[in-house]
Amino acid sequence: MTRLHRFGTTFVFALAIAAPQILHAQRNAAPEVLFRLDDIGMNHSVNLALEQVAKTGMPFSATILFACPWYQEAVEILKKYPHVTVGVHLALNSEWRGYRWGPVLGKGGVPSLVDSAGYFLPSTRAFLANKYDLGEVERELSAQVERALQSGLKITFIDAHMGMAWATPQLREVMERVAKKYGLGISTYFGESYYTIWGVAPGSKTSTLLEHLAKAPRDSVTLVEVHVAERTPEMDAIYDMNAPEQNTADAGVAAHRNAELHTMLSPELAQLVRSGRIRLVTYQQMVQRTGLSGMKRPANTDNP
Repeated sequence: MTRLHRFGTTFVFALAIAAPQILHAQRNAAPEVLFRLDDIGMNHSVNLALEQVAKTGMPFSATILFACPWYQEAVEILKKYPHVTVGVHLALNSEWRGYRWGPVLGKGGVPSLVDSAGYFLPSTRAFLANKYDLGEVERELSAQVERALQSGLKITFIDAHMGMAWATPQLREVMERVAKKYGLGISTYFGESYYTIWGVAPGSKTSTLLEHLAKAPRDSVTLVEVHVAERTPEMDAIYDMNAPEQNTADAGVAAHRNAELHTMLSPELAQLVRSGRIRLVTYQQMVQRTGLSGMKRPANTDNP
């Protein structure tokens, strides 16, 4: 039996046999944590990692890049795991050197959003300097949501890849209109306390997250942004054009994302959940609890 299988079996079995009254008491006191796995569908390595986390039975939310060529594989994987709440990772950037993607509507449909080759621009700065057309932004984001809705998955919420879709007040208004048009929630609009281990050294990600969760607030949901991937030659070739610190020989993109996968699969995190010291929630639950009419734009819109 593999370590992953043992972890998944233990996780699900422990939840099933726990006394309901004990779990109820623990959860009333436990801080709520929402894991959001981003960039799903980016490539095969990311999709493989997604399935490893899904197999544990752990409730979490995942956002798919429906503009990427591997989104269809991600869709087929997620159809097997209804406990995962699915969102659309709205993309207006393509940040990897040598591996690029463009709009669903194509270069001809949204010419102000792409470079000469028809790909999204690599950075927020480049996008904002490109004299983009807001009407084209709205059409492209709508097309990404419509592709998601046509996939057969239940789509619950949206968020912004690299924060691009909410980088200015005008872009944020477009994103909010798209969410309202399709009846979707927006990540960070439910009063969440945002946290990420993106910039933490690979060897310290698990311990850093556990330390943060140990002090998680009880008056708001802690949203943890996560990026997972299998360590493969495909991932080793990935080079981030915006973050030189993630391209070093000993701690490149592949090392960072594989370390976040191991964090999600760690026995320490499993024990934290199993013991009732944190309670995992998803955006499906957030929407059911608050309702779309209860969403509020974050007070600090400079930080997702």
